[in-house]
Amino acid sequence: MKTIIKTFAAPAPIGPYSQAVLAGNFLFVSGQIAINPATGKMVQTSISDEAKQVMENLKAILEEAGLGFENVVKTSIFLMNIADFNAVNEVYGSFFSGDFLPEKLCRLPNFLKMQMWRFRLLRLKADKLFLRFH
Repeated sequence: MKTIIKTFAAPAPIGPYSQAVLAGNFLFVSGQIAINPATGKMVQTSISDEAKQVMENLKAILEEAGLGFENVVKTSIFLMNIADFNAVNEVYGSFFSGDFLPEKLCRLPNFLKMQMWRFRLLRLKADKLFLRFH
């Protein structure tokens, strides 16, 4: 059985996909870019502002699924310019608490400063759901 996760607190999909799908004990969250859901416009003032918007979008989707960043076990971050890594990493880290930070992978696409961060799957482990970004 699968459940579609949808929130108006994150940008609506711009194609034939869902913001997230819960399938059994797995949550698949679509990649996000820095679109402000209130305005429908890209946030492009700085890479830090873009990163913050992406994280807020992901937070809204997680919360709609009854989860939080404490459930994340892996992320993929797509950057156009590796020089932006430190600024993005600072914002990224601010959304996680304690000593727990998920495994992270960064890739560089040919477009957008920060293309997307994708959540991939959720697992049931010791009565707790853990999210994996990919």
